[in-house]
Amino acid sequence: MAEHKEKVSSEGFSGGYDNRVETRREHADIHGSSAGISSHRRPSMTPEEIARRNLNAKLANPLAGYSHAELEEMGSEYAEKYVQGDESDIIAFRKGAVLAQDPLKYADLPMLDAEDKTVLHKEFEHRWTQPRLLYLVIVLCSTAAAVQGMDETVVNGAQLFYTKQFGIHGKDPRSTWLTGLVNAAPYLCCALIGCWLTVPLNHFFGRRGTIFITCLISAVTCFWQGFTNTWWHLFIARFCLGLGIGPKSATVPIYAAETTPPAIRGAMVMMWQMWTAFGIMVGYAADLAFFKIPDKPGIVGLNWRLMLGSAMLPAVIVCCFVYMCPESPRWYMSKGRHSQAYKAMCRLRYTKVQAARDVFYMHTLLEAESHMILGQSKLKEMFAVPRNRRALIGSEIVMFMQQFCGVNVIAYYSSAIFEDSGFSNVDALAASFGFGVINFLFALPAVYTIDTFGRRNLLLTTFPLMAIFLFFTGFSFFIPDDEAHHNARIGCIAAGIYLFGVVYSPGEGPVPFTYSAEAYPLYIRSYGMSLATATTWFFNFVLSITWPSLQAAFTTQGAFSWYAGWNIVGFFLVLFFVPETKGRTLEELDQVFSVPTRVHAAYGARQIPYFFRRYILWQDVQPEILYERDDVIYEDSTFQGETEVKSERRV
Repeated sequence: MAEHKEKVSSEGFSGGYDNRVETRREHADIHGSSAGISSHRRPSMTPEEIARRNLNAKLANPLAGYSHAELEEMGSEYAEKYVQGDESDIIAFRKGAVLAQDPLKYADLPMLDAEDKTVLHKEFEHRWTQPRLLYLVIVLCSTAAAVQGMDETVVNGAQLFYTKQFGIHGKDPRSTWLTGLVNAAPYLCCALIGCWLTVPLNHFFGRRGTIFITCLISAVTCFWQGFTNTWWHLFIARFCLGLGIGPKSATVPIYAAETTPPAIRGAMVMMWQMWTAFGIMVGYAADLAFFKIPDKPGIVGLNWRLMLGSAMLPAVIVCCFVYMCPESPRWYMSKGRHSQAYKAMCRLRYTKVQAARDVFYMHTLLEAESHMILGQSKLKEMFAVPRNRRALIGSEIVMFMQQFCGVNVIAYYSSAIFEDSGFSNVDALAASFGFGVINFLFALPAVYTIDTFGRRNLLLTTFPLMAIFLFFTGFSFFIPDDEAHHNARIGCIAAGIYLFGVVYSPGEGPVPFTYSAEAYPLYIRSYGMSLATATTWFFNFVLSITWPSLQAAFTTQGAFSWYAGWNIVGFFLVLFFVPETKGRTLEELDQVFSVPTRVHAAYGARQIPYFFRRYILWQDVQPEILYERDDVIYEDSTFQGETEVKSERRV
């Protein structure tokens, strides 16, 4: 396999240290990636597999294999060439370059003094002890997530009123489809236009600029919605709202990841989901707060107009202080503005050594990415390579099921559903607010359960429960709506919806984005996440536009049963086609997704009797281990399906 060694461009860093990639590093990249694969199962790897394993290993840690002396020299040369700082900055980069190779081993580095080690110890052992400016970034990202949640749910209560005012409140096909179209307008825009604006907006305006522009669009369109007087005018305003929702949903998590230190980066990704749930709750609260606002002379429907307009408040707050936060250092780096990247990072860290560590690592990673050349387009690699295709299938399943589990039926139409069940208007809004509170509160444990219980286990546990609670909710509509059964009817319907929220929030709520972000190999991850985001917004649109017509055609009982059935389908899709990714290294994820699909499906089928014997009969049976490193089964076709290309051209 030595003949397939990685080739790195000698134009890398242009500072003299780019061609120091030694044979031992190349050897480690190749042979370390394949460690643990039984030789009798797979005697050798193809050039394509070697190239991709090298590429992933390179992106996982582009500094692997260098000695401390080499790293110190590389850090010094980088600082002198790009940062143009004083002697303290050069010293910081000498230390930071060594530290970047393995940040957790700071205690073993002799070049770090006691003060450096104290700060680094605090960073990892007390991870929420961070500079004040970083907390401002966290507040910014949390408020932007709340904007997202409010944008999605204020329409829930407003539709109780504007549908009547605009003449689309009936059960006839025209009314049901137009009601769905108006509600779904932002998500149609997200899927068709908004998501695809993310790259150009970030390219030209940076992370802060994109957040400012999208929140400004959200504020203006929310204000605009309050002045509409026809359904089609409201549709146009809400469609334009999607221009703010789409790019913001992709940019804010990226900004959070690029500004926060590694110790809290994963938690920040989870916080996007959590604070979106908070915004959903606040949207319901706004509906309830403005319910009894009376009309003024010359203004019809002041209450629903204030409901829709209230979502502009958090967007305006974000616009006011977004430029108080520094720009993403990685964005500066991508523009070749190294000095500004370092200054921004210094504002986000306690010491220059921490800033130098993160800036130097960003630079080496960007250099590694820029010189990775494959034999075919990355988009084609997503579909043509079986390992990548299996990751795509798993990601698309969980993204699709995030919508078709039925949660956004409740998020967008719960007030109308509660009204149909026998609640008064104000009680329906109060019940919707209760769902929002549950959705937020039960999203909090997900920060813990997603890394302990596991992604796949969470989904396999919650899908059957969501199906049960949706069936329960739908069948509760069979309870007669008369005086004798009124309380039982509305109590059962509310209980079913609330229990659904309890099991959704730690399962299908946080898992899809987390799973999609880690399933793909690093070199195509941005493409995979773009597809995942577009998928969730498209099916969000499908769900939103079809619910009123589905409810009219199937009855409420049938419509809830339809989505309960999809949860059963989702359980089996996850069981057969979605591998577990919790706690896996990059190398182990390559092995997990290299298991042939039919092998994993057969493994999933064997888990059914295991679950029955273990958790129903309480027998002492041991689970089957499919992903044990020495027993991973590979097929010769795993990394085939594309034109043969010389390894020198691939990496």
